[in-house]
Amino acid sequence: MSRSKILVLIPARMASTRLPGKPLLDIAGVPMIVQVLRRAEEAAIGRVAVATDTPEIAAAVTAAGGEVVMTRADHPSGSDRIYEAMCKLDPAGETEIVVNLQGDFPTIDPRSISDVLPPLDDPAVDIATLAAEIHTEEESLNPNVVKAVGSPLSGRRMRALYFTRATAPHGDGPRYHHIGLYAYRRAALERFVRLPPSPLEQQEKLEQLRALEAGMRIDVMVVDAVPRGVDTPADLETARRLLSQT
Repeated sequence: MSRSKILVLIPARMASTRLPGKPLLDIAGVPMIVQVLRRAEEAAIGRVAVATDTPEIAAAVTAAGGEVVMTRADHPSGSDRIYEAMCKLDPAGETEIVVNLQGDFPTIDPRSISDVLPPLDDPAVDIATLAAEIHTEEESLNPNVVKAVGSPLSGRRMRALYFTRATAPHGDGPRYHHIGLYAYRRAALERFVRLPPSPLEQQEKLEQLRALEAGMRIDVMVVDAVPRGVDTPADLETARRLLSQT
């Protein structure tokens, strides 16, 4: 896949209640959103832009030399925000793959960003995402850890059957921690954002179930580790420590 056909979008907004102003919090001398931007640029898979409704975020990204697209403030999800951003950045429809990278993954390995692409070499796959094997009971039992349940296709790839906050699947064998990074075919993203919220999506509070309930195919690449999201002050200090060492 040519880099010119891939668009990496990082949705960012200031709505966090636990960490007010989260995208602009300093990590190793730059705002967190700029750290995420740098990881996406280091992945070198395509054009990278931040999609935001906040002028302060846009200013920070622009000052760091990044590309920004301003979006509406009333989007219900990051998927809706990146769809608007894609339409603004690529009105001619030349982009074939859109990668949705969360704006609170400052320590993500750039290789993990590129790892989301191989499933889309299969024309039957609509959406690709990531997961890492769970190694502790605490993680298995934690409802804040979303589990990807899938049928193995190869050593590092599964076809997703379900995503859940429950401890699943039951019995002996591996469980997988879902990582909220997605690569969409353009047509799949267009279809997804037009679908109404689905029953299981609303019950589990997991947007990706909307795609599965609509019969869309999601494949999962298994990576070595879960990137540390920044949701709490403790997460922020961990990210600062990790990135100050690089």
